[in-house]
Amino acid sequence: MAKIDEIAASAKQRISAAGSTAELDALETEYLGRKGALSEFLKGIGRLAPEERKDAGQRTNQVKGELEALVAVKRAGLSSGDRAAQLEREKVDITLPAIRPQHGLQHVLTNTADQIAAALIGLGFERWEGPELEHYKYNFGALNYPDEHPAMDDQDTFWVDDEHVLRTQTTAFQGHIFETRKPPFRIFTIGRCFRHEAVDRTHSHTFHQVDAFMVDEGVSMAHLKGTLGQFARLMFGDAVQVRFRPDFFPFVEPGVDYAITCIFCGGSGCPVCKKSGWIELGGAGLVHPNILESYGIDAKRYSGFAFGLGVERIPMLQYRVDDLRHFTENDLRFLKQFT
Repeated sequence: MAKIDEIAASAKQRISAAGSTAELDALETEYLGRKGALSEFLKGIGRLAPEERKDAGQRTNQVKGELEALVAVKRAGLSSGDRAAQLEREKVDITLPAIRPQHGLQHVLTNTADQIAAALIGLGFERWEGPELEHYKYNFGALNYPDEHPAMDDQDTFWVDDEHVLRTQTTAFQGHIFETRKPPFRIFTIGRCFRHEAVDRTHSHTFHQVDAFMVDEGVSMAHLKGTLGQFARLMFGDAVQVRFRPDFFPFVEPGVDYAITCIFCGGSGCPVCKKSGWIELGGAGLVHPNILESYGIDAKRYSGFAFGLGVERIPMLQYRVDDLRHFTENDLRFLKQFT
């Protein structure tokens, strides 16, 4: 019996003095494990005198219970201390200023496209989305381009194969509309266009355009001028005026380029408008009768107008941006100015 009492006294002392759960685990294995001190003692009971075996077995089981209880209590205390230490390490000072989370911002060109769409929808136009990879017939053939037109040369167009191009102008959407709709209608589209051009401060191989057209009975240049005038006022303010000058585009007849009074000097002349008092925006005109007739629309009964402009042109004017490349270089120092 002296041996088991010696084991019990040593185990209790060492378990009570354990300073970590790892040390406690080792002691538990040393005394209570399958090959621990108590197990080894039980194996030797058979060598005791018969009258001593019963008491030795009972005493061993008693010691085992005491040590297991002591280990459980000690483990709970160590775990509580470990948790307290962990909480101390993870403690957060809630009086510190919060870290502002990063969040996305809408691009200035997207903002401009939304403004354009809102203006045209307010004028009764319906929005339509067209493909960026276009068939030749929609990009050129359906728009009354002659076969020898320079816009179809390789230096101006990205040809994907003999029949498909990256659209050079959003005006290509007209053919899709004429094939699926009958007049009257007012429709516009906004999207990316592509041309094989050298990139500089005023040109890019990728840019955005808006195109709109209307076909109905009795549509005239007066309707075009009134629509463009209201559109310009919605985009640039109530004081702006619109000017038409003759120009040529294969898909309109007559064709005009249109300009607005300089929004910086009010038309009196400044460096931005080169002292002219006007800033050109885009091209327009009445839909060419050849286009209407090619889609089975009676050009004597129906007529229409069309106009388009570059989307980048508007924020360049509004914010006096002098280089087109700033919009696509993704410099946050530049883009954050427009949020």
